[in-house]
Amino acid sequence: MKKLMIIEGMSCMHCVNHVKNALEELEGVKEVVVDLQGKNAVIQLSKEVKDEALKNEVEEVGYEVIEIKSI
Repeated sequence: MKKLMIIEGMSCMHCVNHVKNALEELEGVKEVVVDLQGKNAVIQLSKEVKDEALKNEVEEVGYEVIEIKSI
């Protein structure tokens, strides 16, 4: 299962790594690819992870989640 997360507030590669590392800490997250220019993250899941949990991780490190959708 994959999810696409639209994220506002990222401005550099440090931001990308911050988001990637935060999401990878969640159990069930297998892989995260963050696109700075596209303002998004593609999250590969090994099991069901609630959107709210994904959103909370990103917002805790200082970025705004606009949308999450399954792809």
